[in-house]
Amino acid sequence: MAEVNRRFLLMRRPDGMPVPQDFALVEEALAPLPDGHFRVRNHYASLDPAQRGWMSDAPSYMPPIPLGDAVRATTVGIVEESRNPDFAAGDWVLGLNAIEDYSVVAPGGFTSKIDVSLVPSPTNYLSVFGAVGLTAYFGLLDAGQPKPGETVLVSGAAGAVGSLVGQIAKLKGCRTIGIAGGAEKCARLTRSYGYDAAIDYRDKDEAALSAAIAAAAPEGVDIVFENVGGVCLDAALNNLAQNARVILCGLISEYNAPAPVGARNLWQLIVKSARIQGILVRDYLPRFAEGAAEMAGWAQSGALAFDEHIDEGIEHAFDAFMRLFEGSNEGKMILKL
Repeated sequence: MAEVNRRFLLMRRPDGMPVPQDFALVEEALAPLPDGHFRVRNHYASLDPAQRGWMSDAPSYMPPIPLGDAVRATTVGIVEESRNPDFAAGDWVLGLNAIEDYSVVAPGGFTSKIDVSLVPSPTNYLSVFGAVGLTAYFGLLDAGQPKPGETVLVSGAAGAVGSLVGQIAKLKGCRTIGIAGGAEKCARLTRSYGYDAAIDYRDKDEAALSAAIAAAAPEGVDIVFENVGGVCLDAALNNLAQNARVILCGLISEYNAPAPVGARNLWQLIVKSARIQGILVRDYLPRFAEGAAEMAGWAQSGALAFDEHIDEGIEHAFDAFMRLFEGSNEGKMILKL
């Protein structure tokens, strides 16, 4: 085990789009391990839009990342040293840790053992078999309650969650429309993820995007799985079917906006007797085994396609994180430390 821990720290709260000066990569000496704790050598860290929200000092479902602390992230790694009887050196684990070589986990920490022999790659626990897959599974099936023949509209459809939502909707007999940025991503929606129609949001204002959705779904949209917000959400609200369900999973277009747009067409929820619901995957913790088993079955049978975009090196953490907002990642964004 190395004596030095490289850590990617948050040094100041980003104002709008993060810049390199908001962070610092430092080396710190490893401290002795307290009783009951164990030390994880992180091999992979998940990079997610939600981390941008954790960097702000604003009310959220998790406290903000303290300034001067490592950027919080879900990681997959191996226990290197343990003073906890429930975890032994050599155990592979999945947990909420940080972008750093080594994380110390206290008793009761959000960390669990994983069996890497069950998956093609340990990274799969950060994508299809992890929170990403379970967000798609419970968000669509539990909150959305899709029925065969219904139309499902997904924004951010080429992303880690959106690509799975579209495929699960198809497995449930729905027609799917995906919104993504750029011709290549739209082609991937229909070619790789089975979407029935793809809409490129680039160079479209709300009116043009609303018209494109209306053309793809002339009878309206029964379920909106929203990952983007802003113009995408407003255009979707203009195209709701009667008794539609709008599932708010993310609002990535708003995370770096100096003045968030918000939703301006909420009147349509009244007009169409529709409902809107926010989802957090942590609310389904007691049912994780159920969702993971179903996702594993689909993936292993070839019914689900999933992509992972892995950048290598903690020194590239900032550039890898910014791919999420540039749209240059092709699949679930993961950093190999």
